[in-house]
Amino acid sequence: MRGSLALTILAAMTSTALAGGGFDIVVPNRPGVPIIINGVDASYAVVESAMGLARNDSMVPTVYGGRPIDPEPNVGHYYPSLGHMPGYGRLEIEPPANRRLPQPAESYHESWSARSAPLPAQSSVPVDPPPVIYAPQFNGPQPLPGPVPRPPRPRGP
Repeated sequence: MRGSLALTILAAMTSTALAGGGFDIVVPNRPGVPIIINGVDASYAVVESAMGLARNDSMVPTVYGGRPIDPEPNVGHYYPSLGHMPGYGRLEIEPPANRRLPQPAESYHESWSARSAPLPAQSSVPVDPPPVIYAPQFNGPQPLPGPVPRPPRPRGP
């Protein structure tokens, strides 16, 4: 009885490890931001493939229920890399070369500078000189007051 129960539990636990080859439902992390797989919007669609961290080989994923997307952006922006002229904006007209030129503008010049405030004049002798300090005389080390210490006794046998 115990052996068949242990075998049933062992079989149920190992069968979930073999169930990794099915399909996945793609749920975007942010609403409104599509998940594109091979030119197909796979948001809320079923994706069938054998790719992931547990697989050494991978196959091309198949998307069921996805919507194909336009490879060129279909928005109101101008992308010079597409090679198309912009559909809006100012119409640039090149003026003729022999047109009457406007009067030249008057000259305009402005400059800025910065500098430190001038320092007061320095005198050679300070107005309030410090008092003269005499240094003490040093005649070498002086013995400490008190009894003279005895020399150490020799040690030996």
